[in-house]
Amino acid sequence: MKRTRHSAARRTLSLAFLLPAGALIAAGPSLASEKGEDAEAPGNSKPTVVLVHGYWADASGWSEVAAGLRARGYPVVATANPLRSLSGDSDYLAARLRTIEGPVVLAAHSYGGAVITNAAAGNPNVESLVYIAGFAPDKGESAFELAAKYPGSRVTDDPTAPVPTALDAVPLGGDATNVDLYLKPDKFSDVFLSDRLEASRAGVLAASQRPAAALSGSEPSKAAAWKMIPSWALIPTDDRTIGTDNLRFMAERAGSTTVEIDAPHAVLETDPSEVTDLILRAAHDARPHLAATGATTRTAVLGGAAALAVAGGTALMVRARRA
Repeated sequence: MKRTRHSAARRTLSLAFLLPAGALIAAGPSLASEKGEDAEAPGNSKPTVVLVHGYWADASGWSEVAAGLRARGYPVVATANPLRSLSGDSDYLAARLRTIEGPVVLAAHSYGGAVITNAAAGNPNVESLVYIAGFAPDKGESAFELAAKYPGSRVTDDPTAPVPTALDAVPLGGDATNVDLYLKPDKFSDVFLSDRLEASRAGVLAASQRPAAALSGSEPSKAAAWKMIPSWALIPTDDRTIGTDNLRFMAERAGSTTVEIDAPHAVLETDPSEVTDLILRAAHDARPHLAATGATTRTAVLGGAAALAVAGGTALMVRARRA
C-alpha cells in the first residue's frame, strides 16, 4: 500500500438517531493480465468507465475526470445517483449497467461506493471496482456505521446531538427519520473540502449540493461485490467526511490496491488527475489479489482450468509421438 502521510485522529461521528431504533473468463481476468501484460488485445474496445457520485454532489463533479478518460479513448457514463435508499439506488445503477455492452470499470465517490458494492454483485461485465474516498461495506453494514468506526469525521462535533452538528435535516413527512440531509453552508468547506478550494468555489458547491435521504446511509448493505471483483482505492489523508482511518480499514479489508494522497474528501474537485490515473490503472494494470473471502473460489477455478489445459496438452503430445 502506498501512503503519503497520516491525518490526525478527530472526533467520532454520531448517527445513532438515523439507525433503525468459458471458465477462465467467468472466473476473472486473462493470464496475460495476471502477468501484468496489456490485457487489451488488438481490435478489442476499451471498457466503459461508469462514474457514480455520492452525497452532496452530482454527476457534474466528475467532469474533469470524464474529460481525461475520454481523451484516452474510454467510453464514459457519469450516471445520476438518486441518493434515496441504498437498495433503491443500487437497483437503479444495476439497471443502468445492464444496458452497457462489454466490460465495465465501475468507479464511485463517497456514498457511491456503497452503491457500486451492491449494484455490481452478480454482473459479469464489471471487471474492476474503484473506490474514490468511498464506502466499501460488507453485507449487513451501513455507511453511517462505518463512518463512526474510527475518529476522523467532522460531520459532528457533539456525539450526543440528535442531528450531526454539521448537517441540516429537512423533514420529508411521516417517520421522524424520514429527512433529507444537507451540509450546512458554513461547514461545507471544512468538512467536504478541508478548506482546500477558494471560498468562491466552495460557496458555489455548497449552494448546489444535492441532499441525501437519511435512509440511504442507515440501510444495511445486501452484498459485498469487492469479495469477487478486484478493487482499487484512493484514500485522501485529510478526509474529514468519512475519516481517513475508516477508509483505510475498508480498503485493507477488501484487499484493494490502494493509493493515498494529501487531499480532502472531495478529491474529485482538488485532484482530478490523481483520480483519473487510478481509474486508468484499474482499466489496464495486472489484477490485484482479492480479499481472502473472495480469493479461494477464483483460485480454485483458475487452478482447475489450468489442470485441464495441462492434461489436454499432454494428450496431444502422446498422440503426436504415436503418429
